[in-house]
Amino acid sequence: MKKVTKPALSDNKRDKSSPTRSKRADKLTTLSLAGNKQKTSTLLKNTRAKQKDDLFPIVGIGASAGGLEALEQFLKKVPDNSGMAFVIVQHLDPTHKGIMHELLGRATSMEVFQVKDRMQVKPNCVYLIPPNKDMSILHGVLHLFNPTAPRGLRLPIDFFLRSLAEDRQASGIAVILSGMGSDGTMGLRAIKEKAGLALVQEPASAKFDSMPRSAIAAGLADIVAPADDLPGKIIDYLRHNLAITKNGLLLEEKDQSALEKVLILLRAKTGHDFSMYKKNTVYRRVERRMSIHQINRIASYVRYLQENSQEIELLFKELLIGVTNFFRDESAWEHLRLKDIPELLKNRDGGQPLRAWSAGCSTGEEAYSLAIIFKEALEQIKPPKDFTLHIFATDLDRETIDKARQGFYPDNISADVSPGRLKQFFNKEDGGYRIKKEIRDMVTFATQNVIMDPPFTKLDILVCRNLLIYLTPELQKKLLRLFHYSLNAGGILFLGSSETVSTFTNFFAPLDIKSRLYRRLESLMTTEMPAFPALFPPAPAGVPKELSMLKPVTNLQSLADKLLLQHFSPPAVLVNDKGDILYISGRTGKYLEPASGKANWNIFAMAREGLRFDLGNVFQKALRQKGTVTVRDITINENGNSFTVDITARAIQEPEPLRGMVMIIFTDVATPPAQKKKIGNRKAPASQAKAGELEQELGRLREELQTTREEMQSSQEELKSTNEELQSTNEELQSTNEELTTSREEMQSMNEELQTVNAEQQSKMDELSRLNNDMRNLLNSTEIVTVFLDNDLHIRRFTTGADKLFNLIPGDVGRPLSDIVSGLIYPEMTEEAREVLRTLVFSEKQIATTDGRWYSVRIMPYRTTDDVIGGLVITFANITAAKALEAELREEIERLKDQKTEGGRITQRPG
Repeated sequence: MKKVTKPALSDNKRDKSSPTRSKRADKLTTLSLAGNKQKTSTLLKNTRAKQKDDLFPIVGIGASAGGLEALEQFLKKVPDNSGMAFVIVQHLDPTHKGIMHELLGRATSMEVFQVKDRMQVKPNCVYLIPPNKDMSILHGVLHLFNPTAPRGLRLPIDFFLRSLAEDRQASGIAVILSGMGSDGTMGLRAIKEKAGLALVQEPASAKFDSMPRSAIAAGLADIVAPADDLPGKIIDYLRHNLAITKNGLLLEEKDQSALEKVLILLRAKTGHDFSMYKKNTVYRRVERRMSIHQINRIASYVRYLQENSQEIELLFKELLIGVTNFFRDESAWEHLRLKDIPELLKNRDGGQPLRAWSAGCSTGEEAYSLAIIFKEALEQIKPPKDFTLHIFATDLDRETIDKARQGFYPDNISADVSPGRLKQFFNKEDGGYRIKKEIRDMVTFATQNVIMDPPFTKLDILVCRNLLIYLTPELQKKLLRLFHYSLNAGGILFLGSSETVSTFTNFFAPLDIKSRLYRRLESLMTTEMPAFPALFPPAPAGVPKELSMLKPVTNLQSLADKLLLQHFSPPAVLVNDKGDILYISGRTGKYLEPASGKANWNIFAMAREGLRFDLGNVFQKALRQKGTVTVRDITINENGNSFTVDITARAIQEPEPLRGMVMIIFTDVATPPAQKKKIGNRKAPASQAKAGELEQELGRLREELQTTREEMQSSQEELKSTNEELQSTNEELQSTNEELTTSREEMQSMNEELQTVNAEQQSKMDELSRLNNDMRNLLNSTEIVTVFLDNDLHIRRFTTGADKLFNLIPGDVGRPLSDIVSGLIYPEMTEEAREVLRTLVFSEKQIATTDGRWYSVRIMPYRTTDDVIGGLVITFANITAAKALEAELREEIERLKDQKTEGGRITQRPG
């Protein structure tokens, strides 16, 4: 006999916050669930056709307490021969034999299997995890593992969904149903990172809503609906994906224009430009949102964005891909802890703080991981000097930065953080763990666009993981240059597992290639300042890809000019005013050769023997005269052979970018044939030849002497002029020194004032912290539930125990109290609250709850120290015991009255 279960009533007020509550999506879902058999049949046929390559949809379902009812509702709505496989992971009692597969077999016509090791997943089947096992999937085959975590700390849903995301990539589908705790949230993160689909049961319809609420609060739910509506949502999503695959929608000119309009709407709404992201990445994310809303054309999606501003925010979140966790790629973090940080500290002066930057930190896990790793490294090496690390953690999304600042994470981080680290660096609280103050104080969070905003500099460690892979190659190169500029010499760059430094091997040396850890190098090629993000040129918009790939038409003149430059133009060198070579044209090996020792690109160091003096003369003359100077018939001896060369030096005035540089041209001079013959047939006397060499040497010495005199005269005039300028500069410096002395005294005075103010502020902060702790302990000790509202009756804060009267979660702060489901039989509470706010007269009533408890509800105005009304304070004191005592007293009084009446009657009877 089948067990018939009734679905829980949904909370209509909660529907308003669901990410997919658009009229369009609801209408389409209603149509699909109403029995549109023809479309479903077409989908099933097409899905079966796709199964030839074994890429049929596999739906991972996570459930816990109350999951049986939700699973029955879900499976009853799955059509026959859907072409999908369903793998269910539940929290089962490890000591009892599982009968869940028998119970679920009554709710569906599909075959239901309890998984055995290495079981192949097939379509139109349901697979259920056995008790006391963890389960994973690889290439469509299920594998079972003995759990390593103790009972109560196991997270089997996260474990399976992570493997499903890796195995199915963008085809992965995950569903979170009723359950307690937060298992499944990290698994949904992995599914979302791979662009899969994440569905969550509506909390109001779940018997236990902790798991659905955790997934929704983390911002991971694509679709939120009752359990019996979710199969229809999956079918609609798959139908749309199949239509896109079948039609082969490409980024044609119209689609390209529509995609650019999407980017324009995003920039107008959020202020962030995604045009420098990879086009395929952006299009896949847009396509995914289109699939959720059943929109087939990107132009229609542009219209949908214009009409629904909330969808722009959801698309913005989608594009940020904020998926991270603690100690991701643990081996890389261990390498950083054991080797790289100790090496960094080895030659570091104590007392000088280290600086680190975590770019794209999302919700802060990587920044806190770095802080923990640094603390552990210090404990390991126990350096004689004190070291501190200041971490700047930035992200584009303000909401994720706010979450990171809170430093609060769900219980399931125990899958990534060891028990020892949880105990040492976290405080256990209701619903999760909070980072301890010593770690929190090491990190400063801020919103920043790493592409457009200025970077942090003088860094020792820079962590940028899984961001570059979403950017265009051109932007990746610019950011790597920027990271090189931001890091100190020997600083550490930590990239994601899919990222490398590409061709920048002269900028960064690998510390561990597998871990993607690099050390900054001092590169000789970094003669230019990097292009800072604010100066990055905007990506071209509206230029078709085909136009950008067109090659210029072949030009006869340009080809001829190129040929002449290669084969017939003289060798030449472009140098600056110091003689450093900037550009070489032609073959200059006959005249220049690298000097031995450290690389030196100065032309005078590279000039061959016999050229150096004349080259220096012609260079200096060209600079002085600001024109062209030529020295002719310079003889050079090379390996017993001699040749003659003319050197021409020209100081460049035009064009403007080359002004101040010098072009040096080498021209070979051929020896006349007659002179060669004369030399060959007649031998001059040795004395005559010696005299000729001496005359040439004397002429050269005279010329050198004349040049030296001219240079000395020029130098003397320059020195006189420089001396006058130095005297003037000295007077200015004396005046400036007096001004600086005055300014320093003023700065010292201001510094003392600031220190005083800082001490006062620190004292006030300490006092505020103590008051906050006192207030928290006071409220907890009174056991009186208190809810603070603002003037609009929106929740501002609530104390421990409020969740027993209202379905409150930390994310409800800022929402109207009237939107929250309450267990109080007090429908007029909102109206009375408004009346108290209007009249400023408090209200107090005794109110019962649906489960028989009684509370004294007192509504009072919230008064500030300036006697300004800032909202309301509602207190709920539990008077159930007093009510029970009151009822007992009433009964006792009634009993005594009855006895008294009975005694009077006996007295009145005749003796």
